[in-house]
Amino acid sequence: MMLNVTDRMIVLPGDFIGTRSSEYNIVGAVYWEGDRAYASAVAMINIKGDVKPMEVQVIPLNGTYKPRIGDIVIGYITDILITGWEVDIKSPYSAYLPVNEAALKPIDVVTADLRNLLNVGDIILARISDFNLAKDYPVTLTIKESKLGRIEDGTVIEIDPVKVPRVIGKKGVVVNTFKDELNCDVTVGQNGRVWVRCRNPADEAFVAQVVKFIERESHQSDLTEKVKAMVRDYKASRVSQAAT
Repeated sequence: MMLNVTDRMIVLPGDFIGTRSSEYNIVGAVYWEGDRAYASAVAMINIKGDVKPMEVQVIPLNGTYKPRIGDIVIGYITDILITGWEVDIKSPYSAYLPVNEAALKPIDVVTADLRNLLNVGDIILARISDFNLAKDYPVTLTIKESKLGRIEDGTVIEIDPVKVPRVIGKKGVVVNTFKDELNCDVTVGQNGRVWVRCRNPADEAFVAQVVKFIERESHQSDLTEKVKAMVRDYKASRVSQAAT
């Protein structure tokens, strides 16, 4: 048994991660040679759990979004089809939102103008309900759930999909900082799009800057504390400006 990495360590392709063991499971961007795991990409190590077996995650620092059933994603309507909409979800795989997954009541697609529901350019918050490579549109979406649907306000930010866990933070600490300190709701799509809504719309530009900072500096071990400090400084400057 051998583990050759530590939490938050940066590894390069070909770096030795560790051997198979009952003490931990190695997952993520790795390839195996016998019982030995090696990094398959530039990645950061994230060791989860205090109870054995621990999970040793090898998280790539850049990459494309790979859809999974159940993922929450933010998409752009790119085309109106006969029975639904084509949606860009920032993935190599085409996504489709059927009419019956967009409306609570039955709709006659022969007579209805689907543009009245969703039009090209609209942004939606959706969940992946199916992923099947045998279909013309491998990804099927639904918005027939609470809090899903068309995005009509706020700001949408693009980030690298592999940086999503860093923007969320362990146990949601980063997004909760935005909510608790700035009254901003931050919804992070697994496909690398972030929807920000603040009680004060002027705060959205600041949150967008912080999100891009997190994406750029995701390899830093003290990133969460730096984000909290940035938010405190911003709040202090806002109070100072209001007092003058």
